[in-house]
Amino acid sequence: MTPEQFDGREPRLLIEEYFAGNTRAWGIFVDRFGNLRRDFVVDIEGTWDGEQLTLVEDFVYSDGETEQRIWTITKLDEHRYEGTAADVIGEAEGVSYGNALNWRYTLALKVGESTWNVNFDDWMFLQPDDVLFNRARVSKFGLDIGEVTIFFQKMPAQNASESEAHSVAAE
Repeated sequence: MTPEQFDGREPRLLIEEYFAGNTRAWGIFVDRFGNLRRDFVVDIEGTWDGEQLTLVEDFVYSDGETEQRIWTITKLDEHRYEGTAADVIGEAEGVSYGNALNWRYTLALKVGESTWNVNFDDWMFLQPDDVLFNRARVSKFGLDIGEVTIFFQKMPAQNASESEAHSVAAE
C-alpha cells in the first residue's frame, strides 16, 4: 500500500487542521499472537502556527500508568511531514494523500526495566464526521511484535466560560 493510492479520496486528511484543538483517542495494543496487552485513552491538544503542529498527548493506560508525549511536526510540502518527540529516535516521516497518512518512526519504548527501539508504521484514515482510524504495525529487527489500533474523535470546542466553569468545578 502506498499513500499515493489514496489521492483524491475524501474527506481529505490535513493533520494540521484535524489535530488543531482538542482530540480524544482510544487505543489497544495487541501482540503478535493476538493477545490484548494494553489499552489506553489519550487526550490530545494541538496547536498549528502556520508552519509547525505541536501535539501534547496525555495517555492514561488501563493499569493507571500515565505518560505524556509532545510532538513537533513540520509540514514540508503539500504531502510530506516530519516530526520529533523526546522518545522518538531521529525524525518521524509522514506522507499524506487524500484521506490517508502513512507515518513512520522509531520509538524508544519502555518495556519493564529496559528500553526497546521499535519501529512504528502507522496508517491513518480520515472518515466522515471527523472520525480518524489509525492502525500501526510495531516491529523490532524487522519482525512484527504487535499492532496498535486507535480511534480518534474531535472534541467539541468549549467556549471560555464553559472551560472556566469546568476548572472551578474540578477544584
